[in-house]
Amino acid sequence: MRDAPTSDQDAELPGVAAAPSRKTLLWVILPLLAFVGAIAVLIATNPLARFDNGTPPVENIAFERTILDGGGLRVLVRAGGAEPMTIAQVQVDDAYWQFKQDPPGPLPRGASAWIQVPFPWVLGEAHAVKLVTTTGATFLHEIPVAVATPVADRSSLLSQAILGIFVGIVPVAVGLMFYPALRGVGQRGMTFLLALTVGLLAFLLVDAMGDAFELAGEAAPIFQGNAMVVLAAAASFLILMAIGRRNGAPRGLALATYIALGIGLHNLGEGLAIGAAFAAGAVGLGTFLVFGFTLHNVTEGIGIAAPILREKVAPWVFAALVLLAGGPAVLGLWIGSLAFAPQWSALALAIGAGAILQVIVEVTALLRRRDEARLFSPAAMTGLAAGVGFMYLTAMLVKI
Repeated sequence: MRDAPTSDQDAELPGVAAAPSRKTLLWVILPLLAFVGAIAVLIATNPLARFDNGTPPVENIAFERTILDGGGLRVLVRAGGAEPMTIAQVQVDDAYWQFKQDPPGPLPRGASAWIQVPFPWVLGEAHAVKLVTTTGATFLHEIPVAVATPVADRSSLLSQAILGIFVGIVPVAVGLMFYPALRGVGQRGMTFLLALTVGLLAFLLVDAMGDAFELAGEAAPIFQGNAMVVLAAAASFLILMAIGRRNGAPRGLALATYIALGIGLHNLGEGLAIGAAFAAGAVGLGTFLVFGFTLHNVTEGIGIAAPILREKVAPWVFAALVLLAGGPAVLGLWIGSLAFAPQWSALALAIGAGAILQVIVEVTALLRRRDEARLFSPAAMTGLAAGVGFMYLTAMLVKI
């Protein structure tokens, strides 16, 4: 007599295998249908209607960009209200002005529009722009110092590139020029330099996250600024860790490249902030302040050189590391002065912070592999303190 098929045998039969698949598909479709049905009931019954006491909907407007030129002033605004809102009036310095909106009409949640006002702004003066919606809600935007917004011509781009070179490329190159002198350091010297790298990167991490959160607070609420910064930094850290560890822990030139990348992303955010300040007329960079930026960033080159002091490196590699770490400052200046938006600047800084954290982890791991006992040695602690202390003290020269 033939034995009855077991459950394992049933699973191998084509006719039996199809049944669980159909049942699984059914249990996927049923929750979706239930959800659609619940939404339909909500729309049909509209239970919120009984709570409507005539209160106007919550409205929010974020100012993302300001342009001052010969035609007056323009502001780029983004709506963040619960329902579409309409800008009814525009005041500049407490006086009402005719305005044009592009695109016209109500602004849905998350939509942006340019508001153009033929206002005769005065160079060097402060002005206040106030938008009034049809519900009577007002939103104020202050222009601390009125200056003409830079335009993308050859002269302005060249000037910004020169400034970016002094802020980003020159200090990294100067730091890397210490490479021959540093090659003769002993075990304790290497420990000191690697710990110095961790210290300067730790300062850059804190500085980048602080600036990112500050910019996130200026962005439209729809971007969920603080959450965006944390998630972007975490994603950047995890992605770079996965890439860096695909062939084992990075060391030597690979680690130096990751350090240069992390510093470059930070310098991109730094360039964005300087460029945006120029465009808004909020800061004037004198020679002393440019010198402060250069001095502040010199140790970045030393940090890049630390992992490759025991290797023979071709000159073109040094040039590539300098461009990777310092070049983004030039790009940041261009973008910041011509197309600044707080949410994208916050995102760039957050990505840079994640990259810096990845480098901190890898350099610390390298220190531990070299000699775990030296991880908390006087040389390591002195290097860590020197890195943080130097960056903190020189930051006083560039903070306004």
